[in-house]
Amino acid sequence: MPGAQEIGLVIALVRRDLRRSVSSGGATLVVAFFLLVATLFPFAIGPDAALLARIGGGVIWTAALLAALLPVERLIGPDLEAGVFDQFAVHGLSMTSVAMAKTIAHWLGFGPPLMLAAVIAAGLLNLSADTLLRVEVGLLIGTPGLAALAVVTSALVAGVRGGGAVTGLVMLPLAVPLLIFGAGSLDPAGGAGAIKLLAAVSLILVAGAPFIAAAAIRAALD
Repeated sequence: MPGAQEIGLVIALVRRDLRRSVSSGGATLVVAFFLLVATLFPFAIGPDAALLARIGGGVIWTAALLAALLPVERLIGPDLEAGVFDQFAVHGLSMTSVAMAKTIAHWLGFGPPLMLAAVIAAGLLNLSADTLLRVEVGLLIGTPGLAALAVVTSALVAGVRGGGAVTGLVMLPLAVPLLIFGAGSLDPAGGAGAIKLLAAVSLILVAGAPFIAAAAIRAALD
């Protein structure tokens, strides 16, 4: 069990990363990209309201996945280059706790803003109130898994020359189950089962990602 000192360090790290994300405009960039994708789809599809309503939920989930990918390169790499992880180790903070703190901070920085932006996107895509509710529940359940996956991806490519160019190749295939079950949760007939599967996948990612990210960080430090 983590001690009081380690818990305090984790909370301080969450605050520090969240503050850095806000000050650098990371959340604003994510929301702007998300809304840009949601805005472009109606122009590409045309003024078919029924078609937009039918595919709108899937568009929102696709936009959310791509938006979550934007800050991946900045989650681990800058701290690794600056020697911050060495300082964490000196203060007795495990890399697993660091990875969990970064996952929490990343989710707080993009998850809630994304859920708010989804309300605007729902209007652009002609989604009903019931569909919007399903989208919001799905995002609430699935975005923590996206955050965990983003931290793992960032840890895996940190220290690799040209790592930023392969973040999408690493993260997007692993995020496909979240995308499938998230979009499937919008189906009135089978949505309940898809929500359960989405929750299971997200929980597995949140629980397992910090250990994988910690191993990748330790390997980069060696």
